Amino acid sequence: MLGRSSSYALLVTLLLLNINPSFAIERAEAAYQSLAFQIQFAQLIRPSKQLDNDYRALTLGTNELKKTRVEHILSDLQEFWTSVGVPNNASKSVNYTDLLAHVFALEPLSSDYLATSNKVRFQLWLSQQEEWGELRIDRWLEEGDVHSLVPEIRRRLLLLGDVDSSNNSDQLKQDIHIADAHFIIGVKSFQQRHGLKRDGIIGPETLRWINLKPFERARLLAMNFVDKTRFLASVEPRFLLINIPAFQLELISHGRIELQSRVIVGKPYRQTPVLSSQISNLVINPSWRVPRRLLTRDLLPKVREDGGYIEQRNFDVFDRHGELVSKSPQEWQDLAHGRFPYRLVQKPGEGNTLGRYKFFFKNKYNVYIHDTSDKDLFNESNRALSSGCIRIENVEGLANWMASHLVKDKQTWVEMQIERRKTQWFSLNDTLPVHLVYWTAWIDENGNAQYRNDIYHQNSVLNTAIAHLTP
Repeated sequence: MLGRSSSYALLVTLLLLNINPSFAIERAEAAYQSLAFQIQFAQLIRPSKQLDNDYRALTLGTNELKKTRVEHILSDLQEFWTSVGVPNNASKSVNYTDLLAHVFALEPLSSDYLATSNKVRFQLWLSQQEEWGELRIDRWLEEGDVHSLVPEIRRRLLLLGDVDSSNNSDQLKQDIHIADAHFIIGVKSFQQRHGLKRDGIIGPETLRWINLKPFERARLLAMNFVDKTRFLASVEPRFLLINIPAFQLELISHGRIELQSRVIVGKPYRQTPVLSSQISNLVINPSWRVPRRLLTRDLLPKVREDGGYIEQRNFDVFDRHGELVSKSPQEWQDLAHGRFPYRLVQKPGEGNTLGRYKFFFKNKYNVYIHDTSDKDLFNESNRALSSGCIRIENVEGLANWMASHLVKDKQTWVEMQIERRKTQWFSLNDTLPVHLVYWTAWIDENGNAQYRNDIYHQNSVLNTAIAHLTP
C-alpha cells in the first residue's frame, strides 16, 4: 500500500535522481486521473459498488486518501480487465516505484484504447452538461425546409462533431430555423457515421440516432471495445474479418489492412452466424446447389408464376436418384404447386447466383463467401439481404490476393481466367482464417465514432436505448 512511508521513499528516490518533486506530484496526479478514466470506462461495462468507491476516492478524496487507496484501486482495475479478457502489461510492469508507469501498463493493449477512452469521456461529459430530450418530427426534414427543431438538431450535430462551427456560427447564434446547405452537410456526415443512407434527409431512422443519449453512446463504444479487443488479442497474424452489422470485410496481415470490401449479409430471419473458421478452398465458376429451404421459400414461388424460370436461370433439375429431369415450362409450373421431389443446380456462367468465385470454409451453417450477379445491391445502406452467405463486392481483389499468396496451382489459375462455364476447385498452400464478428460501435482510423444498427437484435444495450424512441 502506498502510504506515508512509500510516498516518502518515492520522494527520496526522486531527489537522489535529481528529479523535481513538483514534477513527481504532477505525475502522481496524472496517474490518479488516468485511473479515474479507466474506472469510468469499466463502470460502463460492469458497474460495481467497489469501482464507484474507487472513483469517488480519486475524484473527491484528499491526496492522503488517494495515496492510501491507490494500491487497492490498481488491484481492482487489474481484476476487472482480466475478468473481461482484455490484456494489458500490468503483470510485466517492474517499475512499481513509478506510479504513472504502472498505471499506463494497466491500460488495455489496444491501439485504439486512447481514442476510444477520449470519446467515451466526452460522451459522458455531454450526458452531464447537455439536455438531450427526445425530438419528435411529424414529417421528413429536407434541405430548404423550415422547422422549429432545426436549431436543436444543429446543436446536437455540432456537439457530436458532424457540423463545422466555423461554417455555422451565425446560424448557431441567431437560432436559424432553415435546413440550409451547411446543415445538410452535417446531416450527411452523421448519417455516414451511423451506416445510414447518406441523403441529407432526416427521417425516422436518422432521428432515432440523433435522439440516442450520449451516455448510451458511451456504453456502446465501451462494450464493443471490450468485445473487439478481447477477440483480437487471440487472432492469427493474417486473417479475414467480416463485421456483420457494418457490412464490411477486411483482410488483415500483421496489423496491416491489405484489402477492404463492402459485403452483403443475411436477412434478419436468415442471419449470417458469428463464427470462426478457415478458408480451405477457392472455386472459380461455381455451380449452385439450391438448399431445400431456399427452393421452397424463394424459387418455387417464381416457378409457379413462370414455368420457364428454370430454363431462363440456367438450372439443371435432378430426381432423387441423381438423374437429370427435363420437362416443359407448363409441367414445371404445375409441379411447383404441389410436392416438388427434385433438386435444382444452377450451372456456372453468366447470371449464376454465386457469381465468379466461391470461398469455402467449413462450418455447420453451410454458409460461405461468394461473388454475386446482382452488383447493384452493394449500393444499399442496409445490406442484410442474403440468405445467410456473405456476398463480397471486391471479389476480384480477394481472389487475386489468394491466388498470389495461397493458391498452389498458379498455372491453372492463369489458364482459367478466360473460362466462364467450367468449374475449377483450387487447393491452397495454407488455410486463411476467417472470422465473422458482430460489432456495432468503434472508433475508425480518423478518430471518428462509428455506430451501426443492431440488425439481428443481439446488442441488448442498443436495443434498450432505442426501443422507446419514436420511429
